[in-house]
Amino acid sequence: MPTEAFLDRFKKETKKAMQKAYQLKRIAIVAGESSGDILGAGLIRKFKEKYPWLKVEGIGGPLMQEAGCDSLYPMERLSVMGIVPILKRLPELLKIRKSLVARWKQSPPDLFIGIDAPEFNIGLAKKLKAVDIKTVHYVSPSVWAWRPKRIFKIKKAVDLMLCLFPFEQAIYQKHAIDNFCVGHPLADEIPLQSDKVEARSTLNLELDAKYLCVMPGSRGSELKYLSQDFLKAVKLVHQFYPDVKFIAPMANTSRREQFENELKQVDGLPPIKIIDGQSRQVMTASDIILMASGTATLEAMLIKRPMVVAYKVGGLSYRIFKKLLIIDTFAIPNLLSGKTLVPEAMQEECTPDALFSEIRAWFDAPDSRWQETETVFMDWHNKLRKDADQYAADSIANWYAQQNVKPNA
Repeated sequence: MPTEAFLDRFKKETKKAMQKAYQLKRIAIVAGESSGDILGAGLIRKFKEKYPWLKVEGIGGPLMQEAGCDSLYPMERLSVMGIVPILKRLPELLKIRKSLVARWKQSPPDLFIGIDAPEFNIGLAKKLKAVDIKTVHYVSPSVWAWRPKRIFKIKKAVDLMLCLFPFEQAIYQKHAIDNFCVGHPLADEIPLQSDKVEARSTLNLELDAKYLCVMPGSRGSELKYLSQDFLKAVKLVHQFYPDVKFIAPMANTSRREQFENELKQVDGLPPIKIIDGQSRQVMTASDIILMASGTATLEAMLIKRPMVVAYKVGGLSYRIFKKLLIIDTFAIPNLLSGKTLVPEAMQEECTPDALFSEIRAWFDAPDSRWQETETVFMDWHNKLRKDADQYAADSIANWYAQQNVKPNA
């Protein structure tokens, strides 16, 4: 009769063998825009280090493809924001999703990972989970901000949620959805101390001048709704602070051309130095940033620069969003800190006078306000610095193994 020691050893060896058998061999992954492409690329690289044989396919941008993802469709086809633009693109989006479901039903991957793009990925995950494919979603949808009832749809679609920020976990814990907070890759990339002088030297800017960075967004729709208010605010800043200089990074050639057309519509503007790309360097070189809401506000926080955050959408989209919102703040630094650390201006509150007033408040603020803001920014930088790519890959791999190996095996 087997001894107890033999049985313990047998169980351990069996569990180890089963874990090896359930290592990831093939995953499906879908990202919808550039920020997701960055997250996906980091995740794939860490997976490849652990599983060199891993096959990855789905939808990804140039970074994910370089990391080893076979992209079945151009990622740009999923890059759409706002209710009206999504409705216009809906037939194409549904056709792509139907094709992916059919492909992965016929040849199931070990698991599916949707990266952000929840309107596309959650629906896709639900269909795949229904045929017993394990599903992961990377970047929590903002159910804590608007449309909270989406959590019930997420529960039916997602087996594991990877959150970037700790405040996002509560709703998943409440609804018994497996989740990890993996931190944010930007917190790993950006140094704790950002060198303003070095950035200005790199960009050939005056070392001793005061600079306001103007960032009306990286999407065409953002520039469409924010550029005029931002530029008129710049004009007011120039009138009140004639020595302040202005710089504006543009995400690509299309955004630069769009912004230059907006410049022509405002008389009496001071010179604005437009810089292609290099948004992080430009933010680092700045004293204050006037910017559209989004991931860039996290980047500005990690660079430790004061900011004024604004957002506008089309009238119909806003009327719908307003009815569904359950929070009264939207800038990432404010969501993290739980207080109004940086000023916000949304929709009708986003006017040139209001933006100028907040910019002026920063320029004239006592040192104590600047120091308090920088201290909170530094604290959150350290909290979010978790080696997110590695943490995400390990969390998924370990979770996947646990789904397939029974605790008593």
